[in-house]
Amino acid sequence: MVAQHRSFTRAAGALFITPSGLSLLIKELENQLSVRLFERTTRQVTLTRSGTELLVAVQRNLDELDNSLAHVARTKDALGPSLSVGAPPFWAAGGVAQAIKAFRPRRPELRLQVFDGDSATTLQKVESGELDMGLGFFFKHVPGIRRTPLFRFSLVAIRANSERDSSPRNVTWASLKGEKFVAMQPSLPLQQFVDRHLAKAGIGYRPRLVLNYLHTQIAMVEAGQGIAIVPSYTLPECRNRGLMINPLLKPTVHLDFYQIRNGGRRLSPVAEEFTEFLKNYIVTWAGKSGLLSKR
Repeated sequence: MVAQHRSFTRAAGALFITPSGLSLLIKELENQLSVRLFERTTRQVTLTRSGTELLVAVQRNLDELDNSLAHVARTKDALGPSLSVGAPPFWAAGGVAQAIKAFRPRRPELRLQVFDGDSATTLQKVESGELDMGLGFFFKHVPGIRRTPLFRFSLVAIRANSERDSSPRNVTWASLKGEKFVAMQPSLPLQQFVDRHLAKAGIGYRPRLVLNYLHTQIAMVEAGQGIAIVPSYTLPECRNRGLMINPLLKPTVHLDFYQIRNGGRRLSPVAEEFTEFLKNYIVTWAGKSGLLSKR
């Protein structure tokens, strides 16, 4: 750029850096090569013989790189549209898998990548561009990340069912005092969210079990190890295991389920199409599942 513009100021403007910063970069390059690349005067900047020789090689390699990048892009397009999605393991195995199954006939040529992991890692992958979008409960706004609410779930208490159990269908947070809890790792944002509401209800507890995954938490409740507080989207799994489900009142605590994406990047047409499909799909799925609270 300096050779093309014959000016550090104009080249720096084209590169969106300061002239002094660009001058320092050129000086470091000259020090590494132990040659001068430019002759500098108060009126102009010109290439030295060594600079001219290097410019030819640099230009040839940049042209080759541009051609290779263009070829890679054309090859990717020829393979068909792609979509990469991150979601918590429980939701990836249930909601996302079924949504993809329903969406696939629209885009049979779609190349799909699914990351089933924790929300923090999903967020990092969305930030870096490794994933087109993430799905889950993202409690805090992160600069540069756009959150789109897809559905509103709630928190419910689940417990092993028993013919002798006379617990009411609806329970309050305060009434959970003295219960034995099966909890998730305290480092997980969802568990931290639950713990804050237990604390507001004046409930301090030491969990009987601390687990990593919702599937395991629900299974341990079925095994009679205690009660758990879980998002209402787990209700189909809880019903399949014959668990008693108690909606929590005073207060009713809502959980917004989000799609996140990098705010500095535009979603591809297929990603936009899948997002719109997913909004409608979740509402339909939730209605069939008998969930308690919709957006």
